[in-house]
Amino acid sequence: MDPKITLHDKTFKLFIPNEEIEKAIDALAERLNADYADATDEDPVVLLCTLNGAIIFAAELLKRVKFPLVLKACKLSSYQGTQSTGYIKTEVPLPAHLEGKRVIIVEDIVDTGNTIVAMKDLLQDASVRDSKVCTLLVKPDVYKKHVKLDYVAMEIPNRFIVGFGLDYDELGRNIKDIYVLDE
Repeated sequence: MDPKITLHDKTFKLFIPNEEIEKAIDALAERLNADYADATDEDPVVLLCTLNGAIIFAAELLKRVKFPLVLKACKLSSYQGTQSTGYIKTEVPLPAHLEGKRVIIVEDIVDTGNTIVAMKDLLQDASVRDSKVCTLLVKPDVYKKHVKLDYVAMEIPNRFIVGFGLDYDELGRNIKDIYVLDE
């Protein structure tokens, strides 16, 4: 674990070591396992990974959850560089055949919440039975939307971060720790 890294034109310093991230995911997976213990092979839960950032988090959850599930993916995006554009773009649409399913949206980070609101609206339009939000990180100082965040692994301040799936202009996703912009 390097104390500082450089991606493109920005320097980042260590913020959350991988060991802390793993412990938070362990605790979150325990809650999910308790809440979805009634899932069956005939009625599996849909884990809906929001690409690309949540891939690492979803993979870690998959190793820990014990209930029957189906993994699906979609991609909505609003970021360019270090800022949210405020505009939600659908790059990979929701998968088909979600009607009547229980869906857990797996997000890497929730800050403005625009993507989560759009995702919940899309799932409602798809007539899912139930949808819950599961996120690795939330910025409570920024998140002011009405959509409940059902499963949150960690809260962080409103800072720009990379690592553990999160990127800066597509770089840094493969770093196992989380780094914060060194201002």
